[in-house]
Amino acid sequence: MEKTNRDFLLELLRTPSPSSEEVEIQKKIRDYFKAFADDVITDNAGNVIGVLNPDAPFKVLLAGHCDEIALVINRIDENGFLHFDKMGGINPKAAVGMKTTVLGYGKTLTGVIGVNAQHHGGLKNDFDLEDLFIDCGFKTKGEAEQFVQIGDLVVYKTEPEILMDRYISGRGLDNRTGAFIVAEVLRQLKKKGCTVGVYAASTVNEETNMGGAYFAAAGIEPTMAIACDVTFATDYPGVNKNKHGDVRLEKGPVLAKGAPINRKINHLLEKAAKKLQLEIQYELTPRHTGTDADKMRYTGRGVPVSLVSLPLRYMHSPVETASFMDIDQEIKLLVTMIADLTGEESLNPLD
Repeated sequence: MEKTNRDFLLELLRTPSPSSEEVEIQKKIRDYFKAFADDVITDNAGNVIGVLNPDAPFKVLLAGHCDEIALVINRIDENGFLHFDKMGGINPKAAVGMKTTVLGYGKTLTGVIGVNAQHHGGLKNDFDLEDLFIDCGFKTKGEAEQFVQIGDLVVYKTEPEILMDRYISGRGLDNRTGAFIVAEVLRQLKKKGCTVGVYAASTVNEETNMGGAYFAAAGIEPTMAIACDVTFATDYPGVNKNKHGDVRLEKGPVLAKGAPINRKINHLLEKAAKKLQLEIQYELTPRHTGTDADKMRYTGRGVPVSLVSLPLRYMHSPVETASFMDIDQEIKLLVTMIADLTGEESLNPLD
């Protein structure tokens, strides 16, 4: 990965983007698109969409959501401690002892998620988020309310880390890596050239309701759509591969197979992988994908969809970990597949 592009990815990972509050990261993605896209679209949902060949009748929509899981303040107690619920799939056990960034209405604050000392009994085995709290150093509820109110959002205070110049680790790789990938695909297609219309969408709200993807697809009415998300790597200790499959870092992008997936799109992706001599992996999504693909599929008269995922270790933790090689290979796969489209392809399974 080029250094400038790696720096952009790191900038995205450093930018808080909790589901429902993605404006700051979307501004950065919008500015990035402006340097090479033929057009940049925003909508009332908060999506940012870079476009190539806007007049082409055959339209490919790529969707990578930019929002991350977060905490949301639901109570401030009399001593100024902040209590919270989850905004997306927060793992309570991963929250214990973490530093946090509280996106307060009056000020951005640092806090810590306190935990009962083991000497005093520690946490019970079946604890939940309601047993945890954030300590920002306030002494009273009144002092806290000068800066924080109910509904304010909180993310873990972490820095992305590069491991052995091979892997990237941090919070919210799910799925700011996807937003990065769709932007890079568009940038490279601008240089390489393509005949079809390409719409690279950084979508919002995937972690909570997938509304961003629905509105993007409803507005664009694409010929086909591909969700670019992450999936569970199973190549680390303690994972039951018999139950969860065998997906590994540095073994290439992961294609989904199941009822929601258009087989013809997968065949196009497989053809591109063969052309590139690139490894691909597979995951099963028998009923639904749990990604933006599910919502895009149901827009308009129905949109043929596929899902290309980045293998990710430690999903929904503060130290999610992915491979730079896999990111680069996913970008190459999508660029090659889209550049090879003529615009005459039929995605009807019966044709």
